[in-house]
Order: sequence, then C-alpha cells, then structure tokens
Amino acid sequence: MKKILIANRGEIAIRVMKTAKKMGIRTVAVFSTADRNAPHVRFADEAVCIGEAPSNQSYLRGDKIIEEAKKLQVDGIHPGYGFLSENADFAEAVEKNGLTFIGPKSKAIRIMGSKLAAKEAVKEYDIPMVPGIDEAITDVKKAHEIANEIGYPVLIKASAGGGGKGMRVVEKEEDLESGMERAISEATSAFGDGSVFVEKYVTSPRHIEVQVMADTHGNVLHFFERECSVQRRHQKVVEEAPSSILTPELREEMGVAATKVAKACDYVGAGTVEFLMDADLNFYFLEMNTRLQVEHPVTEMISGVDLVELQIKVARGEELPLKQEDLKINGHAVELRVYAEDPLNNFLPSVGNLETYQLPVGEGIRVDNGFEEGMDIPIYYDPMLSKLITYGKTREEAMELMLEAIQNYKIEGVQTTLPFGSFVFAHEAFRSGNFDTHFVKNYYSPENIQEKNAKEAEIVSLMALYQYLEDQKIVQIPTN
Repeated sequence: MKKILIANRGEIAIRVMKTAKKMGIRTVAVFSTADRNAPHVRFADEAVCIGEAPSNQSYLRGDKIIEEAKKLQVDGIHPGYGFLSENADFAEAVEKNGLTFIGPKSKAIRIMGSKLAAKEAVKEYDIPMVPGIDEAITDVKKAHEIANEIGYPVLIKASAGGGGKGMRVVEKEEDLESGMERAISEATSAFGDGSVFVEKYVTSPRHIEVQVMADTHGNVLHFFERECSVQRRHQKVVEEAPSSILTPELREEMGVAATKVAKACDYVGAGTVEFLMDADLNFYFLEMNTRLQVEHPVTEMISGVDLVELQIKVARGEELPLKQEDLKINGHAVELRVYAEDPLNNFLPSVGNLETYQLPVGEGIRVDNGFEEGMDIPIYYDPMLSKLITYGKTREEAMELMLEAIQNYKIEGVQTTLPFGSFVFAHEAFRSGNFDTHFVKNYYSPENIQEKNAKEAEIVSLMALYQYLEDQKIVQIPTN
C-alpha cells in the first residue's frame, strides 16, 4: 500500500495522514469547495475537489471519491469517522473497484449497522443484553404489550441509526403512544426507516465502550475501555481511559465480551463495542461502531499503540504484531471535544470567523486539530474544531493538566465547548467518578458557567487591585 485516499476532512483527515506519512505512504485529500483552503488539503501529498459545499454533493459522494481514487492510482481508502465510514454499500463498492477499504468488510458493517441484527448475531455468545424485544416494530399495540411485560421506564430506539435520533425515554404507560409516534417520525426522517425497538431503560446508566482490533488471521485484541458518560443530546463531549469504576476482573470480563462481539460478525480492523452499565456494575451490550472512534486518542495514550497504523497493517493483510498479554494500561488520559457550539445557548452551533486560534502545547498535551487562525467555520458540517487530550500518570494529573490546557487554548470569534470542559473537569461529581449519562441534566446549566466566569473575573480584578496597591508602596528614590 503506497498511496491512500482519506475520504474525510478536518482533524481526522490530518490524523490519518500523519500516521500514513510516518509509514512512508503517500496521501490524497478530498475536499469540497468550502474546504478548498483547509489545513487537511495542504497537509496531503495530493488533493482533489469532489464537489460543492453540502456533504451530499461532496463528502457523501462515494462514486465520485472512488472515481478520483482510481484516477490517482490509489491503493486504499480510509474513511475516518462520520460521512461514509459506516456505509456498507461504499465499503463494498471500494472493494469491487479493486481498492482496499481500510475498515471492516461490508457484511460486518451491515450486521452491526442494525441494532436488531447486531443483537441477533451476538446472542449465541452469551453476552448480556438489556431486557426487551428482538424485533423491530411500528405497532403501538405491540409496544404496549412489550412495555408492560418488561416494566417502565422503557427506551424506544430507532433500529437503523444512532446519535440520539429516533430515541425516546417513556416513564409511564400513558406517554407510550406519543413517544412511539415521535421516535418513528424522527427515525423515518433521519434514516428512511421508521422501525424501532423497545427495551428496558437502564436508570443511572454509564456509557462504557471497549476498543477492539481484529486481523484476517483470526486474532482479535481489546485495548481496554473508555468512559463516555458525559454527553449532551445523547452525544459524547468528554471521554477518558480507563474508566474510574472498573475492577481488573470486570475490565477483563468486558474485554472478552467485546472480542466475542467482533468474532460474531467476522470483524476485521478497528471497532468499538459499546456497553451500558447500571448502578450495580452490571453491563449490557448496546451496539458496535464499525470504524475508528472520535475518542480513539485516549486509548492510544494509555496503551502506547497507534490505532491507525494497526488499521493500515490489518488492511494490508498483516497479522497483528501484538498479543493480548502484551497490552497494559499505563497512566490515564482524558479528552474534550472542542465544538464551535455555545454552551450558554443549549449547545447550538456557533458559526463565525476564528479571529484568534492558538493551541495549548506542552508535555502530556495532544491536540488533534483541523483548523487555523483566520478560518471561517463552515455551516455544512459537524462543528467540531478539534479534540483536546491530556495524559498523566494518574487521573488527577490528567484532569489538572486538562484544566490548564483549556485555559491556554485561545479562541476568539466563535463560542466553543471549552468553558463547558472547564466546568466538567472541575466538578466534584466528575472528579469523584460518581456520575452517569445524566451528568449534564443533573449538574449543568448556563448559569453555572456564567457564575464561574463572574467569580474568575472578580478574582482577576482583586489581583489587579492588590498589585496596584503594592506598586504604590514602592518608595521612589531620587536619582539626582
């Protein structure tokens, strides 16, 4: 594999290119007209425009991407995450055109892309499941029967997708019909498939996922877990590795369960098996993400591996160069997704120009970044600017370094999630490890950040006043 095309943009495109270059592999960037001057375009060895700004005219044009890849004599295509990364038809088309898809086979993507098919595939492997029904439904009467059988509260969830779309928690029977209607409507709009399933809603859940990697020689490894419970709108904002609540025994049990999930669908490449964990530390299989995750850097930091490098080696047909016993957890890493969103206004996207954009630097600080000073934030794509990752020998050290890095990350021109990050990493519930996916609902409000900002401004004012008064005490000695 001498040349790969990265079918993505922003920080993940640059992230993949860095590893490819380290491996002596040439890189091709694709870009829309809105991204013509983006850093990932300049970072690549070659770049080609694939269409207009809207993603359905550019980054989602699998046919166009394959066409350009063939013209440029590319050997493989890395999809990153988002866009076409979990599109089974695209993966299949890449292979049919004589190119290597740096990811799983289309069969595994299809199985794990349907939550119900995924549950069916792993059933024989004795992996714990949330109580519920193993078939997709749109019938409200059937939903009533299921809900009454497993007990309220229940979770209605779209079979065909994720990201919080087509998802409703129903606390009592009289709300079930309206919950079903909303979930079906959202699922139809988002995925073109209105089928949903009903399962027991796990109260006080934690979201814990396990990184796996499988080769074509039958080897499947797990690279420990990530805690991803701090979320807004069912989407992750803060992640860490390892989780602060897992015992070594539970970690091993979940790791083995994750490798079984991968084997259930003949998985190849990097994937993530997601679990829900209840207050009693019982874990349940949720789904499998058949791609590299946004939060993969925290796993790289604690395991000392380059997951993109392993992806490429596996795609080339190589055997994984590691055994499970070679992998050890070393230290702790935390990550904040830096979105151009306003945490004081319900995390709505904040578009504008990056008038100031200066990254924090230092030992233990990593920024996977896709922007630079003076750039406009495009309105067409996910508003993530970068991922800020810090590493320490202990969880406390990693958190303190994160707070310092946030202070040294200078952004003006748009609102970002940096103040929210400061709030999370300073909050007692997070620092103690005693939190769940309801962290934002339970502890966060815009007033919290405004109050924190006011206190910080007051401290700065008092310090300035103190320094002024001290300066007045200095005796001026005549020089003549």
